[in-house]
Amino acid sequence: MHLKPLRRGARPALTDASAAPPAALADVPKRDLRKRLAGIVDRIAARQTALFAEGKRALLIVLQGLDTSGKDGTIRHVFGPLNPMGVQITSFKVPTPIEAAHDFLWRVHLAIPAKGMIGIFNRSHYEDVLVVRVHRLAPEPVWRARFDMINGFERYLTETGTTVLKFCLHISREEQRERLLARLDDPEKNWKFNAGDLKERDRWTDYVRAYADALRLTNTAWAPWYVVPADRKPVRDMLVAEVVRDTLDRLNPRYPAVGAEARQLRAILRKD
Repeated sequence: MHLKPLRRGARPALTDASAAPPAALADVPKRDLRKRLAGIVDRIAARQTALFAEGKRALLIVLQGLDTSGKDGTIRHVFGPLNPMGVQITSFKVPTPIEAAHDFLWRVHLAIPAKGMIGIFNRSHYEDVLVVRVHRLAPEPVWRARFDMINGFERYLTETGTTVLKFCLHISREEQRERLLARLDDPEKNWKFNAGDLKERDRWTDYVRAYADALRLTNTAWAPWYVVPADRKPVRDMLVAEVVRDTLDRLNPRYPAVGAEARQLRAILRKD
């Protein structure tokens, strides 16, 4: 199964049911899903190397989702095996005083991947129309105007050589509850938990409404949104990986042709 981008103008139904894996993948064993993923990641890795060598274009992956939706896990399983020299990961936290003193896109533009790179945003500029809205950190006219600013910004990126893919990792409320409990029960994960997680969970309905609006208003031809059913982790990872692979196949990066100097050096080495 291949994930399709959100239909233009559509308001996504971010229900608990839509977070479940597609029927075609629901019963596929985890081992088989991971095996499929490994093959897809191998293809991504080969294309990534060519993209880096070509050095003319970049790919930006935006990962958004509620707490425990799997942003870290997706990065680890889909992008972890890639050559780190060609991957740049940025995690957006609460703005620092310097960042807050600039416009909301300033720190984002600083993190845009250079040509030849795959950039991954773990959260992103969308926090400024999600968290800011839910917590009422700015009046509605301020955050609502940002939708058009984001669309213009992403269009500028695409017109200057950066392909933008945006993934909303969508989980159900019950799955989030189970993952939060798992964090508390696992000594290797409970350091991630803080009391604020439960306060954010209390705002579930507000976040779902904010996400639905953000996805509808910023789902463009040049920077489409993909809503990923993320209740089952191996399915989530494979669906994201397929879109990334297909995008890189479409970009079809090429290794640079060998220049005259390189040909001369090769001839010298062969005679040595």
